[in-house]
Amino acid sequence: MKSIGIAGSTGSIGTNALTVIQQHSKDFRVVFLTANQQVQKLAAQAKIFHPDSVIIADESKEKELRSLLKGEKIRIVSGNEAIANVCRDSSCDVVLNAIVGSKGMKPSLETLRAGKDLALSNKESLVMAGDIMNELSKKHKGRILPIDSEHSAIWQCILGEKEKNIKSIILTGSGGPFRERDPKTFDSITVEEALKHPKWLMGPKITIDSATMMNKGLEIIEAYHLFHIPPENIDVLIHPQSIVHSLVCFVDGSVKAQLGVPDMKIPIQFALSWPDRFPSKWESLDLAKIGHLTFTSPDYHRFPSIPLAIHALKSGGTAPAVLNIANEQAVYRFLKKEIPFTAIIPLVEHALQAFSSSAVTNPEHLVTLEKDVTEFVNSHSWKKGVVSE
Repeated sequence: MKSIGIAGSTGSIGTNALTVIQQHSKDFRVVFLTANQQVQKLAAQAKIFHPDSVIIADESKEKELRSLLKGEKIRIVSGNEAIANVCRDSSCDVVLNAIVGSKGMKPSLETLRAGKDLALSNKESLVMAGDIMNELSKKHKGRILPIDSEHSAIWQCILGEKEKNIKSIILTGSGGPFRERDPKTFDSITVEEALKHPKWLMGPKITIDSATMMNKGLEIIEAYHLFHIPPENIDVLIHPQSIVHSLVCFVDGSVKAQLGVPDMKIPIQFALSWPDRFPSKWESLDLAKIGHLTFTSPDYHRFPSIPLAIHALKSGGTAPAVLNIANEQAVYRFLKKEIPFTAIIPLVEHALQAFSSSAVTNPEHLVTLEKDVTEFVNSHSWKKGVVSE
């Protein structure tokens, strides 16, 4: 039996992971669960899965959590530091990091530092600290198991292949809700419209990233660190049906693709069950029913986030971290209706220009950078199509 800890169990990925675990209760045991603020949902999960520990990041919610779990033999702790500590100290085989945003970086680092396998949904960890994570993985023998559907697809396609035979990789993306919308109307995009993804049910932040296609830019950086493919050999295709999750091109001209219905339980289960494959009860792919699959090149005029992310990757050092932090803060400002949709990417670009890239020496360097970039993005406004202080 494999023991699993889930950081971010109340979000979309965490909830899907628990569905997988529940379906294979003889194969998995939950060691800990963590959440940010959803204390009632966390308590309900704890009563079903009986973990050793539960952690709520919001310390003001600890009293309520204790009340909800009164009588349960479960260790209850609160605070972000406690989440990082349980990832490092718990006796589990795999930590699934489903925390959203840059605050998921430290739990990833602590998991790898402890030599545990890291099932990774928090792409920000690799975008911000990819070199450090790879060093820790190599030193302590903890493996990084990707959960993003695109990176899981690449992983599945390259299993058993020699690295020298891989020519390039292609990440697919649905194009989000505004793939065909006139860019001249982007100024009027509402939060409600941006949150209506045509294929995937995800949390608010990643859904907005899909609408700007910054998610694809971040995934390019993530793929670079996961698979050590040069940036110029990582491509993107728009695939509205979201059936082909990514492709790998080989030196002999052959191409492998991984296909499946757009359901995150599939890559989650693969990461948790690997090197085995477990049967499932959810929907299977029916190509005859789908009928056709289409692919087009991305329109970088419509979605400048992708070349911006590639520029940050090639700049190296702290540039990808600045990109990630600035995007995260700009997205949150859009969700709070402080800025229009069209201000998100210009704010990120402005931050990249303001912060010169330097080598990432340690995680503390990134913590300081996060504070500075967050303050920068939140101190700038958007007036008549121009970023200003």
